[in-house]
Amino acid sequence: MEILKKPLLTEKVTQLTEKLNRYAFIVDPRANKIQIKTAIEAMYGVNIEAVNTMRYVGKLKSRNTKAGPVSGRAATYKKAIVTLKDGETIDFYSSI
Repeated sequence: MEILKKPLLTEKVTQLTEKLNRYAFIVDPRANKIQIKTAIEAMYGVNIEAVNTMRYVGKLKSRNTKAGPVSGRAATYKKAIVTLKDGETIDFYSSI
């Protein structure tokens, strides 16, 4: 099971990072906080203070087309917000 799917880089998360030293990740829905913590510590070499998780259920979406109404569902996912210890950072752009 791959625990970390991708880092979340939005304006809201960027503000959290600058003010409170928190980073957000999309994670596997079956992963618990301990697994998330160990995966991030191993991948980025940082010390983590806290992990908060949120589960999002994908919304039903529909639109009208020439062929008639088309309906589908947005993806269901789990988000983890990680608080790092003071003085530590994660640089997502170092490998580019």
